Amino acid sequence: MQEHDLVVRGGTVVDGSGSEPRAADVAVRNGVITGVGEVPGDGKRELDASGKLVTPGFVDVHTHYDGQATWDSQLLPSPLHGVTTVLMGNCGVGFAPCRPGDRDMLVRLMEGVEDIPGVVLTEGLNWRWESYPEFLDVLEQRGHDIDFAAMVPHGALRVYAMGKRGADREPATPEDIALMARLAREAVEAGALGFSTSRTLNHRTSDGQPTPTLTAEEDELMGIAMGLHDAGAGVLQVVSDFKDPVQEMAMLRRMVERSRRPLSISLVQNDRRPDGYRFLLASIADATSAGLPIKAQVCGRAVGIVLGLDTTLNPFSGHKTYRALAGLSLEERIARLRAAEVRDALVHEERERARGFAGAVLQNYDKMFPLADVPDYEPTREQSVGAIARERNVSPAEVALDCMLERDGRGLLYVPFLNYAEGSLDAALEMMLHEDTILGLGDGGAHVGMICDGSFTTHMLTHWTRDRTRGDKLSVPWVIKAHCLDTARAVGLHDRGLLAPGYKGDLNVIDYEHLTLRAPEVLHDLPAGGRRLMQRADGYTATVVSGEVVYENGEHTGALPGKLIRGARTAPARA
Repeated sequence: MQEHDLVVRGGTVVDGSGSEPRAADVAVRNGVITGVGEVPGDGKRELDASGKLVTPGFVDVHTHYDGQATWDSQLLPSPLHGVTTVLMGNCGVGFAPCRPGDRDMLVRLMEGVEDIPGVVLTEGLNWRWESYPEFLDVLEQRGHDIDFAAMVPHGALRVYAMGKRGADREPATPEDIALMARLAREAVEAGALGFSTSRTLNHRTSDGQPTPTLTAEEDELMGIAMGLHDAGAGVLQVVSDFKDPVQEMAMLRRMVERSRRPLSISLVQNDRRPDGYRFLLASIADATSAGLPIKAQVCGRAVGIVLGLDTTLNPFSGHKTYRALAGLSLEERIARLRAAEVRDALVHEERERARGFAGAVLQNYDKMFPLADVPDYEPTREQSVGAIARERNVSPAEVALDCMLERDGRGLLYVPFLNYAEGSLDAALEMMLHEDTILGLGDGGAHVGMICDGSFTTHMLTHWTRDRTRGDKLSVPWVIKAHCLDTARAVGLHDRGLLAPGYKGDLNVIDYEHLTLRAPEVLHDLPAGGRRLMQRADGYTATVVSGEVVYENGEHTGALPGKLIRGARTAPARA
């Protein structure tokens, strides 16, 4: 008699608790782990994990699959990197609630903030919803490869409650705030895991306008937080510029004090204030010592911009000569760029100086690096395009062009935009090791033509536990706990992230010795032929959701056991 749906035999179990690895089998029945140890009886399916790690499925709490989940059953790239649960709706952007007349406004917001082409969203979204509960109902109608949960976004709430006044960032009236609070409570009661907002100038609509939530005042944020308080559930998520960190942190602390809802903030190292993250960590530590549930979301590598001939930006995007080629197909563009006269014009042409973000990315050759097939995400200054150019006694523009023309014009460049002020990942390590942080900020499903950080989970294992040469490393049990149990608990999903009886049957079988992160590649597989960066990895032997193998050796099995998670989950009674 087959006693189990799945048995993973003979692996080295890293169970997510932080405990040392041990040899054990893992059994799953009816989507739940039933045994970890020596498992008697047979499984309907058995996996040989000899010589491999067996871990819980990773829980990624910072993604943007809000649109993709409506038109696609595969929430790529996340499951290619061992992720079995994602939380979307971060940074205050999303598509519900939404009145029919406001759809274009929300599309422009998502297009600008998360670099998802408007034509992709226009064709892909079916808009069979207006309210947030209706949005969740639509999401539930499609099968998915992995589990996913969602937060209600402030941008959509504000536009729904205030219309153009909300988009124009006018102050909310008491009536506006009461409506937003009611809608937030309605969303959480329907299953949203929480509420997210953005207070950063980096987030703009596709026509350059700041996000509607940028200057929302404390009474508005407090009112919405109290809507979650009244629901008795939900987490708060905030991304902010922290221009006045003392005042901003004091306001966020007051929100948590009154609402008693857990809060996480996005935290990275900024080149302009390289030590600024330390003040925020100290402020969070002071709040947590007072019993307030506040965490910072941090990541283990730089937030990196990918540049190429088929991505959103490259070093020549501002050149007159390059703009004249922009309408050509990639193959035609490559052929023209190899022509001596075009190459000379590009290399020597005075570029129209870009401002702000684009300028910082496109013009800093000393912080721009070639991206190899096996990427190095902690490169030295000597590996930069600028340093290579000085060694060869050529212009950095020439080196950049040569790099992008490699691999038949699909070569890529990498600019570590945040978390790399000192040219290493030491600041990221300091943030990760702080007791009041969790891992996040991978942004899977977003920035599809410019950033490809949904592979953070794989990078944490390959770089931080095995391959790093420029400083301290982390242990495998630490990384697995950080990406599984810690992230799951931070957002109220206490039923997963641990390989123990009663917990959800999500797990990975990983060939750790051969685990390899590959360079991103550009695909044109979104609705309307839209472009996106995709990144794969070698070494994930199997990824399992609810006891079903959904990916084997990086390929989808066709199984779609993933479900919409409505609301927080309690830990199993037997745990």
